[in-house]
Amino acid sequence: MSRPSLEQVHAAPKALLHDHLDGGLRASTVAELAHSIGHQLPAEGTDALAAWFRDSADSGSLPRYLETFDHTIAVMQTRDGLFRVASECAQDLAADGVVYAESRYAPEQHLTGGLALEEVVETVNAGFRDGEAKAAAAGRPIRLTALLTAMRHAAKSTEIAELAVRYRDEGVGGFDIAGAEAGYPPTRHLDAFEYLRRENAHFTIHAGEAFGLPSIWEAIQWCGADRLGHGVRIVDDVTVDGEPFPTWLEKHRDDPQALTELDLDRVGLGRLAAYVRDMRIPLEMCPSSNLQTSAALSIALHPITLLARLRFRVTLNTDNRLMSGTTASREASLLVEEAGWTLENLRWVAVNAMKSAFIPFDERLALIEDVIKPGYTAFGDGVSGISGR
Repeated sequence: MSRPSLEQVHAAPKALLHDHLDGGLRASTVAELAHSIGHQLPAEGTDALAAWFRDSADSGSLPRYLETFDHTIAVMQTRDGLFRVASECAQDLAADGVVYAESRYAPEQHLTGGLALEEVVETVNAGFRDGEAKAAAAGRPIRLTALLTAMRHAAKSTEIAELAVRYRDEGVGGFDIAGAEAGYPPTRHLDAFEYLRRENAHFTIHAGEAFGLPSIWEAIQWCGADRLGHGVRIVDDVTVDGEPFPTWLEKHRDDPQALTELDLDRVGLGRLAAYVRDMRIPLEMCPSSNLQTSAALSIALHPITLLARLRFRVTLNTDNRLMSGTTASREASLLVEEAGWTLENLRWVAVNAMKSAFIPFDERLALIEDVIKPGYTAFGDGVSGISGR
């Protein structure tokens, strides 16, 4: 199949499972809200501020990267700020061709203005509904689901899990933990995960990004995660001709065709990687973000391409749109331009995402059959024959 155009990529229906609300603000909104509350920003003007966020995320300095969230979270401490950010999130994603998205945020990080946890959740939910209505009125309908995040270094995970269950019939699809993996294993939060499992609730865990296979193993086997946030380090359990994949990849770092031309008969899976693939555990992969955190060498050599070829349950996501200067369409376009992806590949990851979404089966199926498949069929060229697994 021929390489899709940028217009086709933008028009194609897309689904996101891993997008942070506090990492996806418009730079103009950060500037306006900061001015209204007297918060000092590191740059003046929308363009300069957007550049500062991208440069800080690209700096290779973790403290500087984390500083970016100090400024976005600072303007999300009031009802008005939270509502506006949530509404604009829905509108921006819809304008980019996203038809379904799960937006995650940590309610515990939005309390300094005096809001209670419940008020934070109810305000964000109201903002999402407002954004959905405005997107639909503009002819770009979207379904937006909230995920409530607990921070790994804090002690509120059970409280946040209970909040997720309390609001699961009001737009909250599930639970997540985020923050530094090293030193803060997911097993620190077993009480929360056991509670969620008793309540038949969905949850994902950030694992296998900054830390390797032990983080992934604990998330799955100890905590029972439905999905893996990022999970890119699962390739540490993959070999090529018996050699660890990261070692093989380092030797081929100057060959942008290495992953697309690799004979899969040469590839072996360790026990954990095979289990993740066999059990169809979804991987919430975020290429641009992984470059910024040094979890990948380049877009061309990002493990998502190999994992997709091996038929892992791969999904394509944005992570932090402001910090990465990205969109769902940009992530897809980068893979098209640098890793040879086609509309077939993009349709496949969109269907994968919907099969893995934290909404009821019939609603997932309706979006697949009535929105995503027809959207790609309209492009012709045999796209309709592809199915995600």
